[in-house]
Amino acid sequence: MPTFSAPDGTLLAYHESGSGPGAPLLCLPGGPMRDSAYLEDLDGLAGRRVVRLDLRGTGASEAPADPGSYRCDRLVGDVEALRVHLGLDEVDLLGHSAGANLAALYLTRHAERVRRLVLVTPGPAAAGLVPAPEERLAAARLRAGEPWFAEAYAALEEMAAGRGTEAVFAKVMPFFHGTWDDAAREREAATARQRNAEAAAVYGGEGAYDPAATRAVFAEFGRPVLVLAGEGDANTPPPTAAAYAELFPAARFEVLKGGGHFPWHDDAEWFAGHVTEFLDA
Repeated sequence: MPTFSAPDGTLLAYHESGSGPGAPLLCLPGGPMRDSAYLEDLDGLAGRRVVRLDLRGTGASEAPADPGSYRCDRLVGDVEALRVHLGLDEVDLLGHSAGANLAALYLTRHAERVRRLVLVTPGPAAAGLVPAPEERLAAARLRAGEPWFAEAYAALEEMAAGRGTEAVFAKVMPFFHGTWDDAAREREAATARQRNAEAAAVYGGEGAYDPAATRAVFAEFGRPVLVLAGEGDANTPPPTAAAYAELFPAARFEVLKGGGHFPWHDDAEWFAGHVTEFLDA
């Protein structure tokens, strides 16, 4: 397992696969603070070199001495240390879900190191965007014909009204997946095992984000950006993802019909096709 040292000495691990010309694709996991193993289906994506980072305290990476270093803005140094360790002048950067917040903050400090940016069902907190409750509910209603819909939708209504609990949140998980089948249930069950709950509680803590400063950098970032959304994703509904894309001067926005929060599981060909075309353009 390849490793490198973070600026504070924490030993971090990463996973590397594939090869090919051009900048490697550096993938940042969501969760927040989830083991990058759930992104292993992206290994070798687009016939190129793919690097997945295990964020500190997740996967094969060490836990830091200072738990405060789990905060998203403080993780930027880890991403930059990995770039330096790999000896790369530029990377193509992919952030999924909450990992898009880390990608955004990396961009604010090291825009010159990002050749192309891919944001997959992005968590929008770093940009100061908050999905409207009706956006979430509208995405969920596309699944009204499913046998589990009534219970899950009632739970989502509770969350939209600000009455969400951990138990209620667990019931809305079908809305994160384009197909709520046995494979999706198994992937969802793995989340608890792969996610560092202590780190997740710190990740977006007070002081992590400066939306105004982040938006200002986005507005000046003229390199290509791709934002991918799932039509039925109640976590990052398409209107929120579209608003995110509009913050960049050179962004493409694509929506997977019937897709959820993990679009590569819903239509691997669609996902790989869009990412490959974008990176190779």
